[in-house]
Amino acid sequence: MALYDRDYTKAENNSAYGAKSETASVSFMKKTYQLLAASMIAAAAGAYATLPYAEVVSQYKWFIFGFELFMLFVGLRMTRNKPALNLAALFAFTFAMGVSLVPLLGGLISSGKGGVIGNAFLMTSVLFGALSLFAINSKSDFSSWGKPLFITLIVIIIASLVNMFLLQSPIMHVVITAGVLLLFGIFTIYDTQNIANGAYDSPVDAAVSLFLDFINMFSAILQLLGIMGSDD
Repeated sequence: MALYDRDYTKAENNSAYGAKSETASVSFMKKTYQLLAASMIAAAAGAYATLPYAEVVSQYKWFIFGFELFMLFVGLRMTRNKPALNLAALFAFTFAMGVSLVPLLGGLISSGKGGVIGNAFLMTSVLFGALSLFAINSKSDFSSWGKPLFITLIVIIIASLVNMFLLQSPIMHVVITAGVLLLFGIFTIYDTQNIANGAYDSPVDAAVSLFLDFINMFSAILQLLGIMGSDD
């Protein structure tokens, strides 16, 4: 979900963006998915290393969120022309994303629902893979989806904040979480096709987009499985 470096206007102005842009090379795609896999490992390491300190992580969750935003919109941009630093920024960002999942993971484990974590990862992997294959093999052009997806994301963020601080409705939480899963599933299609069509100059940027899609779907599925398994 490359909200930080995509030119939505350019994509929409090209009626057949995939046909007009340079197709990504096999080596570029391979490098992108290698970095995606490495990012998953970094996120897993972040979650594993800080899981025993779930309460502390919860206390500093907004600080961690601020660091993630800084790395996403500043750190990764500033290091684009410095490969070594760019990789370091990528792994610092993905490590922090793993840390941010700790309160959710810890809550599931402490409530005896730790088994859903593996199920959620498997479900996310299958869904992500299926959507990626669809995007690569589809003859449809999804390049005009950028702005509608971005607007939908903003609406979901606002709805989440309203529900978190005002409504505090469990039903609303389920609806928003399902919306997040659907939204980032569509983002996976959009981002994968853009990568395949050569819309990215850097495999790091491409990997970040896919990582955000995957991690948000994983988080949504985790929450939904946790809710469905609740006795409340």
